[in-house]
Amino acid sequence: MDGGEYKALVIVSPTAAASGLVAWQSLEHEKRKYKAKDSNGKYVQRLSEGLSLPSPLVAVGEATAAEFSQVRIDTTDYQILQPQTANNEGMLAMPEIDSLQAGDKLLIWRGLGGRRLLVDTLQARGVHIDSIAWYERIMPIDAIAEYQQWQQDFLTHSTTSSQQPKPIVVISSAAAFEHWSNIVNDEQSKTLKKEQNSDAVADKTQRLALTLNDFSYVVLGERLANMVAAQQLSYWRVEDLSPDTILSAIHSKI
Repeated sequence: MDGGEYKALVIVSPTAAASGLVAWQSLEHEKRKYKAKDSNGKYVQRLSEGLSLPSPLVAVGEATAAEFSQVRIDTTDYQILQPQTANNEGMLAMPEIDSLQAGDKLLIWRGLGGRRLLVDTLQARGVHIDSIAWYERIMPIDAIAEYQQWQQDFLTHSTTSSQQPKPIVVISSAAAFEHWSNIVNDEQSKTLKKEQNSDAVADKTQRLALTLNDFSYVVLGERLANMVAAQQLSYWRVEDLSPDTILSAIHSKI
């Protein structure tokens, strides 16, 4: 993990920061272990040289930057910067990123998938991008069961009044919206099949399943806003996921 040749390290999420720092701590521990055995060892020298991170460190947002305060690593020699807007566009506008030229090298800590605006824009400019995918976004095993339980509780206590506000769902990635859509649509389909196969006369005044349109959405950025708008769902678009930003959005009109 030699940072000397890179102009900066970009970290796109708290999970990427946490995962990368775990690996860095592991290397630090290994260095101390071998140094105690042989202070003149060439392996320790090579390991020490490879432990430096690029500077500055560009953290996409406050939560990502905060991961560096959670570990016992001396980061005083590193500049930790954040864009004014916590997204790809915000990072591209930073002088440290905007000034990158053809031939420069940039290291990115990320997860599999996600937006490619930052990478595509810089690669088109001739910047060499190396990236480490520390994690993959997958749907939690218990997500379906938890949604079924939540839906049952919600429908049990909900009213038929048109004034009842819609539940709000915060969507932070395309993968999250895809998983959410699959869960809601699958549950709706299962319910319809049960109704069709049932000989009993259902109480038409009682709803048995929710649809995607029964929710309002807080979505991060233009790409997710376009995805939600394409399905004609009601939403607020935000540019970061700080609690204050989300609260301010949902207290405004859609």
